[in-house]
Amino acid sequence: MQSNYEKLSETWREKFLQLDQNSFTGKLPGVRLEQDQILFSYFGKNYRINRQSGEITGDDGSVPDANLKLLFYNLFWYSKEGAKFKGRWVPFREVKNASPFGPAFDAHVLKPFARTFDGQPDKLEEAAKKLSGIKLPQSDAGYQIPSFDCIPIRFLFWDGDNEFKAQANILFDYSVTDFIHVESTVSIASDGIKRLAKEAGLDISDSF
Repeated sequence: MQSNYEKLSETWREKFLQLDQNSFTGKLPGVRLEQDQILFSYFGKNYRINRQSGEITGDDGSVPDANLKLLFYNLFWYSKEGAKFKGRWVPFREVKNASPFGPAFDAHVLKPFARTFDGQPDKLEEAAKKLSGIKLPQSDAGYQIPSFDCIPIRFLFWDGDNEFKAQANILFDYSVTDFIHVESTVSIASDGIKRLAKEAGLDISDSF
């Protein structure tokens, strides 16, 4: 039987097919249109959407789960004409319309991020480099990493010591909600931490 997420993913696949696909390359940097496919990447992995069916697969032939499909369809559906990177980096709570989700983001994204890499900033740095991260001067281990090409994210980490616990923050460009729905930014941040942990060979300290 299909789960609710699978049913919702199917609904969004049908909505995706209603869109003007030729508009994607103009408003979504990194998205490429071929005759039969739409190509894009997410945290360094390449994906393609069949332009006739809306089905999504990885370059390796894998099929993403329903949650990831929903995230991808949301990028194409919610991206706005004229969306533009602003160069104004803000924490999640200052993202447009994000404040109601702030406490949950702190508890289920930032705290697991900090605890996972507590005492292991070197592993975080190695993992970030594998995901094409750009070193930042802020924090003990700070990197800017592309999720989608149009949505770079800044992952900041301060290691703990005898007096203070490890701390972490995640910054978004203020334009992020011009590219995707605000709730999807939580999924993107969570996926980024999971990928960093995987590349570092670590288990997430707490479930998201």
